[in-house]
Order: sequence, then C-alpha cells, then structure tokens
Amino acid sequence: MTPAPPRDDTRTLATVAHTAFFLLLGASVARFLLRHPGEPRTPWVIALSVTLALLYVLGPVLGAAPTRRRLLWLGLVVTTWVVLVVLAPSFAWCAVPLFFTSLRTLPPRAAIVLVALLTAFVVTAQMQLSKSFDPNLLLAPPAVAALATAVFVHMERQARAQRALIDDLIRTRRELAATERREGTLAERQRLSMEIHDTLAQNLSSQQMLLQAADRTWDTDPATARAHVRTATGIAAHGLAEARRLVHDLAPSELADGAGLADALRALDAGPGIEVRFHLEGAPTPLPDRVQSALLRIAQGALANVREHSGARTAALTLSFLGDQVVLDIADDGHGFTEPRTDADGRGHGLPAMRARVRQLGGTLTIESTPGEGTVLSAAIPLEPAP
Repeated sequence: MTPAPPRDDTRTLATVAHTAFFLLLGASVARFLLRHPGEPRTPWVIALSVTLALLYVLGPVLGAAPTRRRLLWLGLVVTTWVVLVVLAPSFAWCAVPLFFTSLRTLPPRAAIVLVALLTAFVVTAQMQLSKSFDPNLLLAPPAVAALATAVFVHMERQARAQRALIDDLIRTRRELAATERREGTLAERQRLSMEIHDTLAQNLSSQQMLLQAADRTWDTDPATARAHVRTATGIAAHGLAEARRLVHDLAPSELADGAGLADALRALDAGPGIEVRFHLEGAPTPLPDRVQSALLRIAQGALANVREHSGARTAALTLSFLGDQVVLDIADDGHGFTEPRTDADGRGHGLPAMRARVRQLGGTLTIESTPGEGTVLSAAIPLEPAP
C-alpha cells in the first residue's frame, strides 16, 4: 500500500488545531458571560472575540507559506488575542492552537521564540486569575507548550523524511524507466541486426554468387547464365519484400498471409547445386509468432552457412513437435568442421545470432560436426503447456 502523502498529515493537524481553537474560543466567551454578566468590558470582549474568529478564518485562505500577508495576519491574530486576554484572562487557553499556527507559519527558531513569549503571557494571565499561588498554573502552560512544540517538530521531521523518501522513489523510478528504455533500445538493435543478417545480407550474398556464376558462363552457356540472372532477380524481389516488412516490424514474409512454419521451411532454398529436403515429425500445434519467426530465421541462417562454408550437396530440415517443445534440426553432408567458422564477412554474426534467438525464447542450440561427415544444428524451444 502506498503511504499517505505528508500533506495529508499536515492538513489533518491543521483541521484539529482550527477546531480546537474555535471550541476554546467559544468556551472562553461562554465562561466570561457566565462569570461577568453586564460588565462594561463585555461589549469589547464580544467584539474582540468575533474579530479574532474572523481573523482566524482568513488563515487557511492565505496559505501556510510565510509570505508578508501571512506574517501580517499572524501578527494581527496574536495582537487581538493579547488584548482579549488582558481584558479577560480566561481566553489564555486559546494560545494552544496558536502555538501550532505559529509553528506552521514562522521559521523554526522564530516560532519557538514566539511560543515561549505566548507561554509566559499565558502564565501571567493565569496567575492573575488565581487568588493564591498555584504550581499547576505555573508549570502546566510551559508543559503544554513544550508538548505541542515537540509533537509539531516531530511531525515536521517525519513529513520531511517522507518527502525525501518519495523524491528518492520517484527519482529511482525515473532512472529505472530510463534503464529499461536503454535496454529495450539495445535489444531492438540486436533484433534488427539479426533480422538484417538473416534476410537482407543473406539475400545479397546469394545474389552476388548467382551473378558471379552468370558472369562466368555468360559466353559459354548463355541459357544457364540467364537462369542465374532470373534466380537472382527473384531473390532481389524477395529481399525487397523482406526489407519493407522489416521496416514495418512485421513477421517474415514467408509467414505472411497465414502461412505456417512448416510451409515456410518447405519453401526454403540453399542455392544452386544444393538439394534441400524437409521432414515434419509429430502432430503440429499452433506456435507463437515469435517462435515461428525465430525458427525460420535460424533455418535461413543455417542454410546460408551450408551454402557458403560446407560444400554440401544436400541439406535436410526436420521440424519435430515433441509435446513440451519444438525442435528444428538442420543437417548437411558437407565437410564439417572442428571449430565454428565465421561468416564470409569475417564478423561471425550467424551462429551468435542463432544462439541469441534461441536464448531469448528459453531454448538451447546445439551443433554437432565431424570433419568429412557433415554438420547437424539443432534448435530446441520449450512450449508453454496448453490450458
């Protein structure tokens, strides 16, 4: 539960002080009229009581900030009350709410000095009412003043501590939000870099290989060269569609229009001279879009590595639904390797990008390769249990 703002506590204390002031003022007026009926000073006491009440009502309108108008108001209230106490010492107990008013209006040191002066004046007024020396009249007002001051100072310190705590929480929340935005930006940049590598870069690489092959055979085998050019044109069109969808942050074009992952994998091509076979095992279940997109990108990246590095003639894609997980295996009959190779550009984005995709989905990526016997890449992603 969120703690109540410090202003609520201050407002409650002010309401209690205002209520107490008017109750004490009314009781003092009633006491004076009962004890001193028909005296010449009665009209003055009643007029000053009404004036003091009206002045006190203006206090909340002026606010609690120590402005000039607020200080002038406090001076008028105290002066009116002092004159009233001189005429009728029984009004001295109205000083208790004035203690809180002074503490709320003045700086701490000035407020304590004023409270001390008011307390001394109350003691003097009470001693005038007593016919003999009474220790309670001498000690009670300072005790009440000290208690009121201590309570107010303690609440003010708590209010300042709460305000500081709230400010720290707000600042921490802003810093956390800024950190989350930075992390989100970095994650989005990584995702986009993987998308570009697995789509646009691979398409451009395929086009380059096809155009180079067409250039070599243009004079000796024009038909084959034209076929390479047509294939490169198709890949360029596919890359253009992929770039447009990437800009709009949509799903891969192979998965557009409701196409399933199996159909998209079945349509993949590793380039000229490499036969790609697809196998589906298990009963297909609906997959989240991000899982389908990740597996498709992994397959595209793996086939790009097969084309560029393995020297393979065939590649097999196997999509297996195993109940609690989905597994994609990409196997080739190439020359294999003992250490993971980098991509053709020398920066090695392929395998790290695949590992990052699988890791984001809580899965695992394993690679098994033996020189001369090909390579098997396996991506396993857990699935949430069906409700």
